[in-house]
Formats: sequence, structure tokens, C-alpha cells
Amino acid sequence: MTNNLAEAVRAQAAQLGFNLVGITPAQPSPTLAAYQAWVEAGMYGEMGYLARPDRQARRQDLNVIVPNVRSLIIVALDYRTQPIPASLLNDPSRGRIAAYAWGIDYHDLMTPRLQELANWLQTQIAEPVQQRVYVDTGAILERSHAQQAGLGFIGKNTMLISPRRGSFFFLGEILTTYEFADYDQPAPPTMCGSCSRCLQACPTKAFPKPHVLDARRCISYLTIEYKGSIARELRPQMANWIVGCDVCQDVCPWQRFGVQSQESAFFPIDHDRAAPPLASLLTLDPAGFGERYGEAAISRLKRDRLVRNACVAAGNWRDPAILPLLAPLLHDASSLVREHAAWAIGRNFDDSAIALLQQALQTETEPIVHNELLQSLQEH
Repeated sequence: MTNNLAEAVRAQAAQLGFNLVGITPAQPSPTLAAYQAWVEAGMYGEMGYLARPDRQARRQDLNVIVPNVRSLIIVALDYRTQPIPASLLNDPSRGRIAAYAWGIDYHDLMTPRLQELANWLQTQIAEPVQQRVYVDTGAILERSHAQQAGLGFIGKNTMLISPRRGSFFFLGEILTTYEFADYDQPAPPTMCGSCSRCLQACPTKAFPKPHVLDARRCISYLTIEYKGSIARELRPQMANWIVGCDVCQDVCPWQRFGVQSQESAFFPIDHDRAAPPLASLLTLDPAGFGERYGEAAISRLKRDRLVRNACVAAGNWRDPAILPLLAPLLHDASSLVREHAAWAIGRNFDDSAIALLQQALQTETEPIVHNELLQSLQEH
């Protein structure tokens, strides 16, 4: 329609509230080979969808997603909110939640807006186009494509970093068969230089080398994606993180340019949404979980995983005052919860903790929980 359509797209995206937008040809990611090596190394953990052959085919050829695709429109939306006092976030009696999950689920906010942008684009083009909208759901290497669209560079912590905004933003994209007259220039592949603060600060040493994240050791993966028993050797390193982790972002020097989000929906309704007391989490039942977190990003964890994570944080707190709340969890319907409650109780090292473990051992029939009880008792 016009040679200025790309500029019009940027203006329309800004009007819809997006903070960054870039347009790039729909070509395979330049980091595709590195991603495939990462998959072959098994670093995706239990996120099997990342290694599925059909998903791999989509990453290798975007035409599998949208036939005759020509362009990718990449948008970013800031989610950094007002700072929460460090004394509260680091309080061991509270669980700590990554900043992205303090407000509503970003998918629910971004997807309709991105679809609106795609619909608007169609009105600007004479011929019909095929389009597909994704918000952190498509089988594409969106951070790499965003770098190609000029939104930022890839940090050693694998995050997309904008030199003017830091990395606290969400990404979304439109795949379209429309071919623009001009495209954005790629950002530099990286601008980290000799800095390695993120690699050194990672509590669980999840980065075997720069730009490579072993998800199996990542606190975000362990608390959100992973549904099983968290390795005993990793639990003490998780501190009070219960949903995600911001360490490798917080220590990045580029965060000094971070911009506060204008989206009030991403702001926590109170400080407890960022760092809830462990006592309030350990007593959650499924109904209480749904009532408290129904519209929040945390909702995808479900009750059992959140309580599992709270048990780990309680074990790292190591305060006998929490024992009365942990004790009922030794008889929880979820074996996952019982196992991690046993570990947390065992970390208290007093006579009442020993008694609780011994009593539970007499009735526990699930092998993995039984073994956890035995190990916790043997450590006394």
C-alpha cells in the first residue's frame, strides 16, 4: 500500500501500548544450530515440547507455521514495576516471586492487543494476507528474531537486553505473508563485553558457559516448569525463590536503564503478591489457591507445585516456628508435597522435627517420600 507502512506499524503498536517494535524478514534464526546443540545436550529438562520434531521443523522453516510467510513483527512490553523493598524480598519467612508474575498473566493482556495489531495491518493492505500471533507460545526462537529485528542483543544469561531498557519486558510476534519495503537493522549479537556478573551470580550455577543455560539447574525451570522432585543438592541454593528467579537479570549492569512499565495490570496488588509469607502458602488448599491466584501468572503452577516450592523455602529458612504448618503436609494428598515437607522439617534439626519424621515414616507408603524421610532422619 505505502512505502511507509513499516513506520505506520510502529506507530500503531505504540498506540496499543507496546514499548518496542521491530520488523525483520521471516528467515531462520541465526542461532538455530546453537539451539539444536542445546536440545541434543538434553538441557531442556522435562520441557519435551522444545525438542519435539514437529516443533523443530517450525523453527527451521517458518513456512511450516504460515505458508509463504515473509515478515516477523516483534513487539516488547515492559513489566518492571515500582521497586519492592529488598528487606522484604529477602526475608526468609517469605517466598520470593519473580517480577514478571507479580500481576496478571501477560498472555491475557498482550495477545488481544497483538491480534488487534494484526487485524489493523490487514486493513492497510489491499490483498488478503495470512497471519499468526504468538505471545511466548510459538515454536520460534523469538529472542533471536527480536535481535534480528533490532530490539536488543542476547546477553550471556540468554536474555534479550535492550541497551535503553534492560531486559524486563515480554515479547510477542506476528508472522505475516506481507513483505515490507524496508526492515529494521539487526542489533549487535551481544554487547556484554567481558562482564560475567550474571554467570557468577546464578545461585545454582545454571550457565555452563556464556549464552548457554542448562534449564535443569535453573531456579525458574525448577519452580515453574518442573513437575517432579527437586534435586536435594539444589534445594539449599534456591533460598526463598518460589516462582521464577530474577538474579541473572537483577545483577546485569544494563538494568540501570530499566524503564518502569505503564501497565498497571503488571503491578502487584500488594507486597504479598511479590513476597507472600510462607505461612500463608503452606496452608493453601486447591480452592484457596484458585481464589488467590486465579487470574495471576502464578496460576499455571497449580497448588501442589507452589506448596512444594514453599516447603523448599521453609527448609531454607530453618526456623522451628514453621514446624506446626509443615507437620500437616507430611500427610498431604500430594506425595510431591509430602516429600518436600519432609525435607523442610528435617532441616530444623531439633527433637520435635525428629519426632514428626519418625511418626510419618510409620505410615508412609510412597517410596520416594519414604526415602526422603529416611534421608532426613539419617542427617540428624
